[in-house]
Amino acid sequence: MNILYELYIYFVIFIFGTVVGSFLNVVAVRLSREESILWPGSHCDVCNHKLRWYENIPIISYLVQKGKCRNCGARVPLSSLFIEIITGILYCTSYHSFGFSYDFIISLIFISSLVAIIVADIEYMIIPDEIIGISSILIISLELIFYGLAYASDKIIAGILAFVLMYVIKLIGDRIFKKESMGGGDIKLMFLFAIVIGFPLSICDIFLATFIAFPVAIFMLASRKENLIPFGPFLAMAAILINISKVSLDSIINFLIK
Repeated sequence: MNILYELYIYFVIFIFGTVVGSFLNVVAVRLSREESILWPGSHCDVCNHKLRWYENIPIISYLVQKGKCRNCGARVPLSSLFIEIITGILYCTSYHSFGFSYDFIISLIFISSLVAIIVADIEYMIIPDEIIGISSILIISLELIFYGLAYASDKIIAGILAFVLMYVIKLIGDRIFKKESMGGGDIKLMFLFAIVIGFPLSICDIFLATFIAFPVAIFMLASRKENLIPFGPFLAMAAILINISKVSLDSIINFLIK
C-alpha cells in the first residue's frame, strides 16, 4: 500500500512538472522575444491558431498531433516535448531528495527558474533578468519565512560574494582574451545559485559546469562548427545537480583528497 501511495505521489508530481514545464517554455521564449507571457494565449507561431485545451495537454497533445499544428501542419519543436518531460523528471527527483519539506518548495522554484533560463540561453543566447530577479526575490522571501532572518541574511551575503567573485573572474578573462569573456547573465546567475546552494558550492558549480561543457566544446571543434556555445545552460545544469544531490562541500573535499 505504501509503495502504491508513493508511486501515486511521484505520478502527480511528474504531471505537475510537465504542466509547469510547458509554461516555462512559453515564459522563456516570450521573455526572450520581449513579449507578454499572458497575452495572447497559447497559439501556433506560424498561423496564429489559438490552441484549444485539448491541443495544449503536456506530452499527450504533442504525441497525438505527431508534433504538428492541427491547423496548418507546422512542426512543433521537439524541444517542447523534451522540456515537459525533463521538468517532470526533475520535480520527481527533487521530491525524492527532499520529500515534502520547505527545501522541496525552494528546490522546485530553483529548478523551474533554471529550466526557463536554459531554454532562453540555448534558443536566444539570452538570460532574462526577470527570471533571475523574480525567482531570487521569491526564494529569499521563502527562506526568511521558513528559516528566519539570520538564515536569509547569510544567503544574501553568499549571493553577493558569488556575484562579486564571478564579476572579478570576468574582468580577468576580459583582460586576458582582450574581449568580453563572459555575459552579464552568467554573473547574475551566481547570485541565484548562492542563495540556494551557498557560496562555496556556487563556486564549485563553475568547475562542474566546465566539466559538463568540455565534451560539447570538443565536439564543436571537431565538427568545425563556429557557433558560440552559451555557458549559462551548463552553469544551470550543474547547479540543479548540486541542489538535487544535496552534496556538501566536505564531501567534495574528501572525494578530492582520497
